[in-house]
Amino acid sequence: MAHDDRNALLAHAAQLGAQYLETVSDRPAGASATGAELHAILGAPLAAEGCSGLALLDTLAGAAARGTTATQGPRYFGFVTGGSLPAATAADWLVSAWDQNGAVYALSPLLSVVESTVAGWLRDLLGLPAPTSVGFVTGAQMANFTALAAARHQVLQAAGWDVETHGLNGAPAIDLLVSEEAHYTVTMALRLLGLGAARARRVPTDGQGRMRASELARMLAGSSGPCIVCAQAGNVNTGAFDPIQDLAAIARTRGAWLHVDGAFGLWARVSPALAGLVRGLEGADSIATDGHKWLNVPYDCGIVLCAHPEAHRAAMSLAASYIVADSAERDPHEFVPEESRRGRAVPVYAALRSLGRNGLRALVERNCAQARRMAERLAGNPCVKVLNEVVLNQVLVRFESAGRESDRGDALTRAVIAAVQREGTCWLGGTTWHGKAAMRIAISNWSTTEADIDRSAEAILRALGSVLDA
Repeated sequence: MAHDDRNALLAHAAQLGAQYLETVSDRPAGASATGAELHAILGAPLAAEGCSGLALLDTLAGAAARGTTATQGPRYFGFVTGGSLPAATAADWLVSAWDQNGAVYALSPLLSVVESTVAGWLRDLLGLPAPTSVGFVTGAQMANFTALAAARHQVLQAAGWDVETHGLNGAPAIDLLVSEEAHYTVTMALRLLGLGAARARRVPTDGQGRMRASELARMLAGSSGPCIVCAQAGNVNTGAFDPIQDLAAIARTRGAWLHVDGAFGLWARVSPALAGLVRGLEGADSIATDGHKWLNVPYDCGIVLCAHPEAHRAAMSLAASYIVADSAERDPHEFVPEESRRGRAVPVYAALRSLGRNGLRALVERNCAQARRMAERLAGNPCVKVLNEVVLNQVLVRFESAGRESDRGDALTRAVIAAVQREGTCWLGGTTWHGKAAMRIAISNWSTTEADIDRSAEAILRALGSVLDA
């Protein structure tokens, strides 16, 4: 491909990307194209000869206009999904242009130094001890996996077993305890690590989904041997936090490893007004979070933090005769499961540097205030019941009409969710909370305004009215 052709392609891609971002706040929040329509546009047989790059970009952009959900927009409230800050998006485009492999320092000194810098910023922002090691993975799933791999190494090493050399056959059994409300990525990580999802004992929670510390202490009493406890900072339905400080003290007494899944709730730590929710975080042995949620960076960016760098490295490191490490610099592959990997820390660097401490704090606090505003707007209707204490950015709502039976409330709630999704002003999802259908509203986008909240609340109430009148 000629140099001019490449530049034309990159310029056209930038133009199409900018057009998408300029209009995303005005379009329906959900995708409007059907799967059949997208297959018709994109699914032609592969031709013998290649096509024009410009035409290819136009085809993709045309399909994206109706085939994507507006997760970049200010009224997308599904799945705790943030948008992407402009600086983070632009930096991610540079990552693709550079096409660097961030496995070892020798392959990309730039990516190594960026990771080292961002790791220091994160330790500082979150108030974690200086030795805490940091790895950049694909998302919260692999952050949980990596953290629990380090936990598996440490607790089995303490029992005299080298799991990396000998595997799990014949290894001492690990006592696993997770919250009743643990996210499925935690149990998936246990499966992938060969520890077994069904072997984990479930610790009872309170009405908001917080692990009961007294129940954990009771379940651990009198036990011994390798033990891993998994807690949660930010319940995916209610936003509630496990009492991490109490859990850390109990885990230390038992000699257990405490892991905290903080996929989105971890960022409460940067706000003085919210940091009490995550009190005791510095006592955790490992933490997982996801950058594309509240940090608002593009996808493919999870972060794992570990208070035991030696265990972290031991669980992840590989050796090859052709890799010569420079001990003075960071080799990123020592902290993650992959070798070939993109520069995931670059968009994080851009997000944090563009926001600064004050901007990050303001983003978190603004979204939490918007969640409270949404709850207040909805709760004024007698058919709306807010199910959670709105302590963070989550609003959990159920719709019930006077005199209707509980199962009719389930049907009404699901019908309102479907009506909101069809109408398109905003997008949100459904869930089941304590056996009942509920609407889940997650507010974590940097571009959401109070006007977006009010407009969305009005759309939800209109949908409720239309379903009741039907």
